[in-house]
Amino acid sequence: MGKKRENINKAKESGKVQDQNMANLFDYEIALQVQEGHEKGCPSQTNSDQETDEETFEEPPSVREDRLNVAMRMKERKFRALVEFRCRVEDAILGDYLFGKPSNKVGGEDNAKAIEQLKEITLWGVPLMPSKRHGGTDIVLLKFLEAKDYKVLEALEMLQRTLKWRKEFKADEILEENLVPGFENLTYQNSRDKDGHPVYYNVYGALKDQQTQFRILGSEEKREKFLRWRVQYMEKAIKELRFQPGGTNSIVQIIDMKHAQGPTTKELRSVSRKSWKLFQDHYPHLIHLNIIINVPLWYYISHTFSSRLKTQRKKSKIVIARPGKVTSTLLKFIPPENLPVEYGGFKRDNDDDFSPEDKVSEVTVRANAFEHIRIPAPQAGVTMVWDLTVVGSCDVSYKEEFIPDDEGSYKVLLQNEKEKKKGEGVRNSFYISEPGKIGITFDNPLLKKKKVLYRYKTKPTVPIYVLNKK
Repeated sequence: MGKKRENINKAKESGKVQDQNMANLFDYEIALQVQEGHEKGCPSQTNSDQETDEETFEEPPSVREDRLNVAMRMKERKFRALVEFRCRVEDAILGDYLFGKPSNKVGGEDNAKAIEQLKEITLWGVPLMPSKRHGGTDIVLLKFLEAKDYKVLEALEMLQRTLKWRKEFKADEILEENLVPGFENLTYQNSRDKDGHPVYYNVYGALKDQQTQFRILGSEEKREKFLRWRVQYMEKAIKELRFQPGGTNSIVQIIDMKHAQGPTTKELRSVSRKSWKLFQDHYPHLIHLNIIINVPLWYYISHTFSSRLKTQRKKSKIVIARPGKVTSTLLKFIPPENLPVEYGGFKRDNDDDFSPEDKVSEVTVRANAFEHIRIPAPQAGVTMVWDLTVVGSCDVSYKEEFIPDDEGSYKVLLQNEKEKKKGEGVRNSFYISEPGKIGITFDNPLLKKKKVLYRYKTKPTVPIYVLNKK
């Protein structure tokens, strides 16, 4: 027992080396929270359909001082909780009760071997033993503390349950299982958001008919396989994260409910509930934000009532977007060059024309007015390619034409759309045979201004008739 206590004291002493670094980390975190709260007024993101234009004002010094005092007290509470949590996790490892109750056998070769194995235990690829001084250990532990509002004992119990579940579920081996057939169209990863979080799309519309649902969820065995596939996809997402100070350690999940079945689909509802609870219990704070788009009316009403029972912290991690607000909502979090074209962005699979580094410009079409975009094309013998999207409306019509610099030449009408298809970006191209410009004219008959995003570039091109001569 004396040797065991010596190891614990040594672990606690080595853990103090990290304390100053974590203090600096919390100082930085709290400063950001105070700044965001001061600048944004801490708005709720639960309903993306509400847009407010708040006047900016300067807080009185007394109010600002009170806010800073509260922030400092919160920082101290969080820091103390983390230090205590570190010690308890270290004690649980050295005491051989990280998976629950301590073993009845104290001492002996078997107990020493079990402790040595626990010292090497990892979660999501990060060592859990604080005295190893891995940069990601505190980040992982903080996720459990945040999930339990910095109540150390509850966070420890949650960690123990997670480790026990992973062992029983064989989560560390699940990446090797072949669970993909039948689920290919349900989930995919596509680029990152503005803050660098990996973005994952869940397309529930792929389960729109009863035949598909029965094929995927028709039996208990199939539903269990579906649940294992959901866990497998989360484990794949974790591989994209960096549990290091300053690294991205959570994902953004987008749930597309277009064509999704109503609340009477009990199989889908059951397996969805299980997967959501599983992620909450065993993957705390790994989902930075849930954005639910193309929400049908029945779901919107259900969410409105249920959200009243949720805490503000839980509500702030869920954003709801009705069909008419999908593009404008997603663009708040995802840059247009990273947003798939089917959602009003510019990202296409295997795109040979543009890259994410190509600049995107923005123009506002005033209410009940025309707006013109001129894309210069001073060089002949190239192909001009352009993308455009009108954010949040299909009522804005547009016309595309080539306008030559030579006044003796004729304009060429390229496109004359009476109305743009809602929620999708548009791409067009034109071979430039003489210097001029591409003119795009937007007609907004609405009483509300609209935002247009566009980008363009030139590509060297050999005309077909030249190739035919060869």
